[in-house]
Amino acid sequence: MNEIAYLKSQYRPLEIDHAYGPSVHLLDDPVAWSLLTRVCSPETTQPELGRLVNRLYDGLARAAVAAELPRERVDAPTRMAANHREAVYRGLVVDPRTRAVTVAIARAGTTPSQVVFELLNEVLDPEVVRQDHLFMSRQTNEAGEVTGALWHDAKIGRDIEGRYVFFPDPMGATGSSMISAIDHYKRSLDGTPAKCIAMHLMITPEFVRNMQAAHPDVVIYALRLDRGLSTERALAARPGTYPAEERGLTDTQYIVPGAGGVGELLNNAWV
Repeated sequence: MNEIAYLKSQYRPLEIDHAYGPSVHLLDDPVAWSLLTRVCSPETTQPELGRLVNRLYDGLARAAVAAELPRERVDAPTRMAANHREAVYRGLVVDPRTRAVTVAIARAGTTPSQVVFELLNEVLDPEVVRQDHLFMSRQTNEAGEVTGALWHDAKIGRDIEGRYVFFPDPMGATGSSMISAIDHYKRSLDGTPAKCIAMHLMITPEFVRNMQAAHPDVVIYALRLDRGLSTERALAARPGTYPAEERGLTDTQYIVPGAGGVGELLNNAWV
């Protein structure tokens, strides 16, 4: 028998309306917004904070993997096939041969990348899944303003040809670290990625502008857009309508409303 109900998929996660273009996905997820509100609360510390970030990234990763990775049709017998020859699932799955990498950007991105890594190993053939590690930090001037990203160390596999590369990092503030990481993967490794996918708990309008200027092909997933320092007109309008009036960063590039130093909070490390 040929089942047709699962032979195609038009899955896209539900998103809020915005004017940033089709590569930006701001998820419309009240459960995630509720958990993220707790993450940002001054009362939330470890171990609750770690559990919440894990849960948020599990949902974010499921949405990005389902939407972005290619699919394959399968005919998969179930346990009932021993008694009924019709007991075969005929339909789509994520193509298990899809080659993928998740990049752990220390410190804040280490926990999110592990969540993505574990999901990819469940959905794909683990032989084609890899996790890379980068250690970098903000580079600032005497006024405390972010001027770029400073690399400290890296543990990276060189083969990147045809791979889907995930960059899970909680805070998309200026984009300096993310841009530096994606620069490296595009220009310094062997091959060309199939797609680069940035995954964040929250992003700012400044992050979107900087990322789209540097890497317009990168796909961005985020649970919340933080633009709390924007003008009243911008806040009352569809996000992206008045880009020159949108602002989510302080003069020292911290996000408002934001969550404070998530890397420090996740690791109980204040240096």
